Amino acid sequence: MTPLRLVGLTKEFRLGWGRQRSLVVDRLDLEVNQGEIFGFLGHNGAGKTTTIKLLLGLLTPTAGTAWILDRPVTDVDVKHAVGFLPESPYFYEYLTAEEFLTFYGQLFGLGGQQLAVKVDELLEMVRMKDARRLPLRKFSKGMLQRIGLAQALINDPQLIILDEPMSGLDPIGRREVRDIILQLKNEGKTIFFSTHILPDVEMICDRVGILVRGRLRSVGAIHDLVGVSAITSVEVVVEGLPDIGVREAERLGGAVFRRGHQVMITIADEAVVPAFLAVINRHGGRLVSLVPHKRSLEDLFLKEVGMGRT
Repeated sequence: MTPLRLVGLTKEFRLGWGRQRSLVVDRLDLEVNQGEIFGFLGHNGAGKTTTIKLLLGLLTPTAGTAWILDRPVTDVDVKHAVGFLPESPYFYEYLTAEEFLTFYGQLFGLGGQQLAVKVDELLEMVRMKDARRLPLRKFSKGMLQRIGLAQALINDPQLIILDEPMSGLDPIGRREVRDIILQLKNEGKTIFFSTHILPDVEMICDRVGILVRGRLRSVGAIHDLVGVSAITSVEVVVEGLPDIGVREAERLGGAVFRRGHQVMITIADEAVVPAFLAVINRHGGRLVSLVPHKRSLEDLFLKEVGMGRT
């Protein structure tokens, strides 16, 4: 069973008096595998949220088709197997956390002891048991995000769709949400989430797709997309290197920056690193660190976004 499949998915809006066309999602072809965490990346306005609305049936596509769990997204019954957290959710602020989850459980037909146990389990998962009787109006952004995740899981979904789940969170909140997503993967869930926060993606995603102006540019595992051995530069930090040694390093092509008593040399070609080390040794410098920098997901993302905006 394929949790999520898109074929030629397209959404076009007509804007203004002249009914100008705006192509927001452009012929997306994508397949998300069972049990994986898929990161749907894109700059603001790339079409990520529109794509998610198409998947949930909140918008009708101009062309193309999408399936969830091998059923068309127009099939209402398939929604029972999907959990969703929007980017900016609105919760009725006078409900407590416990009342809020109970309400959503009842919408899915749950009740009695089964629902009470489920609410307890989810509050424990998102570390909110101590706040179960606290009104949502007193919640911080991070607490609202965690209780929002809990409501997305109340129906024990097979596919979980999250729109910018780390947006606006501090480092602790982002770490908590990442841990919950990884726990869900360990339980066999499939997670599809949109974001532009790349460090989180590199930590937890099995595969990613980069969306640029409505078109999917790159899809695959991060190590396949960026390469595991491509070194883009080498950063060398030295102490006690005299001016003559600094000038010699510059002649070799290094970008030299003085940092107090230290000199940092950025070398674009790793093949010439031995020549720089020879200069340092010859002039009595002390090597503090040598750090190779590999191509990152951020490098790929910026390249793709730059291509899409030209």
